[in-house]
Amino acid sequence: MKPFVSDMKKIRDRARSHLSEGAVTPGYQGDREQVIKVLNEVLATEIVCVLRYKRHYFMAEGMNSDSIKEEFLQHATEEQAHADAIATRIVQLNGSPNFDPAGLATRSHSEYVEGNDLVSMIEEDLVAEQIAIETYSEIVRWLGDADPTTRRVIEEILAKEEEHAEELSSLVAKIAPARKA
Repeated sequence: MKPFVSDMKKIRDRARSHLSEGAVTPGYQGDREQVIKVLNEVLATEIVCVLRYKRHYFMAEGMNSDSIKEEFLQHATEEQAHADAIATRIVQLNGSPNFDPAGLATRSHSEYVEGNDLVSMIEEDLVAEQIAIETYSEIVRWLGDADPTTRRVIEEILAKEEEHAEELSSLVAKIAPARKA
């Protein structure tokens, strides 16, 4: 491996001439506008997940509901943290996070499906997590090396979504083993 050498004078000069760009340096290789568009879709997805998990938290009832309600609440809190991380990254890219409720469902990768009992609520959350896992994996591949910071943010969220999916799958297996696919 050859030594790392960089033209520091050139980098310093570029930094001074691009102060208004914040975190977006001339070395940024992503399509910033397209990345912001995709991140706003992810933001909508996370908000829809927060809303669905919150509804499930409040609507869950039955003999097994107490521990499952706590799981729903924890997932809602974690999904909110994901939304916050995505909104922060959008701002870092000099974009505007889209929190407009109009069109939220159409921007989201997942759907808002209420479920009508405890098992169907868990299953709908699992479907949404699987959708997030698949689309976020595609986003990671799409970003590649063009935007390593955004890729890392999505990878961290993806890992948590995989954890959620495993937890939900285990819950379905415990309370409705005959329905597990």
